Amino acid sequence: SVLSRIDARSFFPEIIGESLAMRGLLSLVMKVAPTDSTVLILGESGTGKELAATSIFEHSLRKEKPFIKLNCAAIPEELLESELFGHEKGAFTGAVTMKRGRFERAHGGTIFLDEVGELPPAAQVRLLRVLQERQIERVGGTEPVPVNVRMIAATHRDLERMIRLGEFREDLWYRINVFPIRIPPLRERKADIPAFVYHFIGRKAREMNLRHQPVLAQGTLERLQQYDWPGNVRELENVIERAVILCSNNNITPQDLPGELAPARTEPR
Repeated sequence: SVLSRIDARSFFPEIIGESLAMRGLLSLVMKVAPTDSTVLILGESGTGKELAATSIFEHSLRKEKPFIKLNCAAIPEELLESELFGHEKGAFTGAVTMKRGRFERAHGGTIFLDEVGELPPAAQVRLLRVLQERQIERVGGTEPVPVNVRMIAATHRDLERMIRLGEFREDLWYRINVFPIRIPPLRERKADIPAFVYHFIGRKAREMNLRHQPVLAQGTLERLQQYDWPGNVRELENVIERAVILCSNNNITPQDLPGELAPARTEPR
């Protein structure tokens, strides 16, 4: 309905897009945000999974509590369990003090595990136990530490395929796949491209302290809408930043776009 569309848009001004796909996404985010349910955000790299997770947190009942993030792909495997669950003093070489892990620091609030599909098998087992028992044990520790945490996870990987290949635990999948939200790639919501383009031009102009905001020359927006954006919203933002730097007289033309988007030069026969 029109009313629910307006509600969702005022509820999440930071999420850009008016396409049918984005309206459906906003509706799901609006419904799940105030609950305590575990959310699994699925989508290709660059689609805005962290933005969706942040929006869910900011409109949750835990918004005054900690919001702790961890990119599971960014931490070396040998440090991951300590990073998630903490460690006791002397647990391993270099552990000179006790350290609280991300779950403990998120107590009362929300933890966001980005790229959860990258978790190695040992960390998957420990994460499953934490979600089942709602308590952690620090590395090298024996005493359980209760944690009250809402979990939001995200991945660009096909977890069901990983289960079939034995790379991801099926029981953990059932634990985190309570409320899945798929963020569509930009090529499936090209109607949203103009809104992103104008948003990024405004943002880049402010960041660069430009006196006047650049405008789009004829044909530029059409070029941007014809492209399939394999890198999604992140790639579009980078292209706009480059175009704002390159453009002359505050006028962004198709020639200011990278090779794959710029007009092809006609070769003489």
